[in-house]
Amino acid sequence: MILVATLAIAPLLAMDNSSVKRLNEASAVFSEIMAAPDKGIPQDMLANAHCIVIVPGLKTAAFLIGGKYGKGYISCRSRDGFGWSAPGTVRIEGGSFGFQIGGSETDLIMLVMNARGADKLLSSKFTLGAEGSVAAGPVGRTATAQTDAQMHAEILSWSRSQGLFAGLALEGATLRQDLDDNAALYGKRLRNREIVTTPVRTPKAAAKLIAQLNRYSARERTSTSTGSSQ
Repeated sequence: MILVATLAIAPLLAMDNSSVKRLNEASAVFSEIMAAPDKGIPQDMLANAHCIVIVPGLKTAAFLIGGKYGKGYISCRSRDGFGWSAPGTVRIEGGSFGFQIGGSETDLIMLVMNARGADKLLSSKFTLGAEGSVAAGPVGRTATAQTDAQMHAEILSWSRSQGLFAGLALEGATLRQDLDDNAALYGKRLRNREIVTTPVRTPKAAAKLIAQLNRYSARERTSTSTGSSQ
């Protein structure tokens, strides 16, 4: 009986450990990018974003026919608009054709800039570019959107590969929620929409990631006067 129970629990423990490792990697990717002088995501865009997606180590394996695959997390602004929600898990998959040889890993960050984009991204499956406008994000802590596409895009995306951080025009890839990984984090198969739009408690393993998001994208709380206007 003990052996049977051990065999049943082992896959769950392995999944839980991989989730913790991936959360730590997502936190490290975000903090390293934002800590780079004049090379991070523009502060004003991060402050105004509705949601953020971080996929550490997006794999691109290619030999004539290329493919992309990775797992990461989505967090959205909390109800008060100042903090960030507990993270939901996502997986991204996509293909490309061309004369490519070799493989690489790329860290991916996406900002969702409006409520419409957030609603689409929180569906069970979302195709980048086909169901919403996606543009390569500008680089630089004080940079602003300089093109019409960037100003009106629902989603802005960046990548970091081999130390180079740049905007990424990522289209055609599909992004979907991962209910199994959510179950590993929360103990039940929660949907991403439920996680980020209701007061779901942030797992201990995700505390570092949420702390980094709050550190670099805090919104100032302004006090309102109760006196009469003049």
